[in-house]
Amino acid sequence: MQPIASSLTIGELAAGQALTLPIYHFKPSGHVAGPKVYIQANVHGAEVQGNAVIFQLMKQLERCDILGEITLVPLANPLGINQKSGEFTLGRFDPITGANWNREYLNHSIDLPAWYREHAELSDSALIQAYRSTLVEACQQRLRNEWGVTTGHRLAVNLQAMAHEADIVLDLHTGPKSCKHLYCPEYDLTAAQFFSIPYTLVIPNSFGGAMDEAAFCPWWQLSEVAKAQGRDLEIAVSAFTLELASQERICLEDALVDAKGILAYLSHRGVIAERVAPAKMPRFGCYLKDYKKYHAPMAGLVEYVAPVGEPLAAGETLVNLLRLDLYGSEQELTALSLPQDCVPILHFASASVHQGTELYKVMTNLFELPQ
Repeated sequence: MQPIASSLTIGELAAGQALTLPIYHFKPSGHVAGPKVYIQANVHGAEVQGNAVIFQLMKQLERCDILGEITLVPLANPLGINQKSGEFTLGRFDPITGANWNREYLNHSIDLPAWYREHAELSDSALIQAYRSTLVEACQQRLRNEWGVTTGHRLAVNLQAMAHEADIVLDLHTGPKSCKHLYCPEYDLTAAQFFSIPYTLVIPNSFGGAMDEAAFCPWWQLSEVAKAQGRDLEIAVSAFTLELASQERICLEDALVDAKGILAYLSHRGVIAERVAPAKMPRFGCYLKDYKKYHAPMAGLVEYVAPVGEPLAAGETLVNLLRLDLYGSEQELTALSLPQDCVPILHFASASVHQGTELYKVMTNLFELPQ
């Protein structure tokens, strides 16, 4: 089955040209029996590997028996993708406002207890559909704001409106210099066993502005409100951020590995008829509170010694910090280490840093996930 191609206009450039997103859509030939899926990539301009994963995933889906609707949005941020400076892509922050492109989503301010009281007599399926319509309409209303919205917020809310139509939301990212890792809500941790990703960050029901949180937090909150009224309501949406190694990099072979991991999850959820087994690999988790940032205690030139994705014992060298301006002193070369065992997950891309630069993010207090 070939996907249906379309596009969505999400803004205009100063000279009047339209900003458009390419969209690909797989739809069952018969009755829609499986969940709806939304997948996007490249919200940050330099994080391009997700596009390769979408490419490989579509090639696989063409040979699958599709049971649920699948919407794929590669190249999701045309402004960020085109933020180039020499050989580098700078598209992590909106150049107009300075906001992180992945922190521009709408934090719904729905009075949930009041909304639930108004809809409490509905069946579970009707309640879920009513709430979904409420979320989508809130996005559309935000875009119609008579005072206007910023360029970045317009992009994000258009993406969010599409995501709210889905039962499964995958947002594909990469780190600066990174190993693969998954952001997974605590209530859905068993899903981590399907993706081809060794490390999982377990995140709470707290909106921090990212797409995964924008997708699942409203449903987690609705479930909690219903529970307070004595009703066991399922959390209807699963949403994950997949960090697919390092930015400014395309690897089609590696992309196929991750596409197959996504297929394994879609198979598990009944989106495709084929049975796709997850990759056999050890997987480890870490709660978000135990995901630590290490900042440079002094400026200098950095040799990143600790490989990402490999355990590092307390006291082992994390980085060597070179200060040529202090040549001949005890501070000309300083080995820096951490006080506890960890797994480095990503590190800063540049070898020259200011004091206070975030050098590494590391997972601590890891635990093994079930296979």
